[in-house]
Amino acid sequence: MKILIASDIHGSARYCRELVDLYHASGAERMLLLGDLLYHGPRNDLPEEYAPKEVIRMLSDLRDEIFAVRGNCEAEVDQMVLPFPVMADYCILPVCAGTRILYATHGHVYHEGNRPPMKKWDILLHGHTHVWKAEKRDGYYLLNPGSVSLPKEGNPRTCAFLEEDIFTVTDLSGKELCSIDLTQE
Repeated sequence: MKILIASDIHGSARYCRELVDLYHASGAERMLLLGDLLYHGPRNDLPEEYAPKEVIRMLSDLRDEIFAVRGNCEAEVDQMVLPFPVMADYCILPVCAGTRILYATHGHVYHEGNRPPMKKWDILLHGHTHVWKAEKRDGYYLLNPGSVSLPKEGNPRTCAFLEEDIFTVTDLSGKELCSIDLTQE
């Protein structure tokens, strides 16, 4: 199964539209959203084409294909307007033929400095930093799809794909930036 993974849309209709277009063009079967979907937050500038109601419409059209976790900008009102669950702090998915756990979270609570319970070579996937990452660490993998609308540290707008134990970071046009095989220990 091919999963598109994205974080930090922050209400940008323009970049949400590009993300949805990439999702359809890629042949992915599911979308995993790592939070901060509608609101830009008090620390961020307004993203380009800030239109949360339009983002709601685009994501609602994919309601049966989306898994999502809560970001630090999500509030109960976001759950009231979105037709799929967005208030879970984390999502756990079996990967690598079910031998490892992928712990997906936003990153404001659990991150590389405060890891959740993990066994050796499990995978920590989070957004929040707005900087993509795909690294094999000492005993685990650290993955981050970057930010759809407000990238930092000179990065382009990015998302990622998980397919057959390969995690690939791409820009919103689908250009591959990095790929890592999660079966390697």
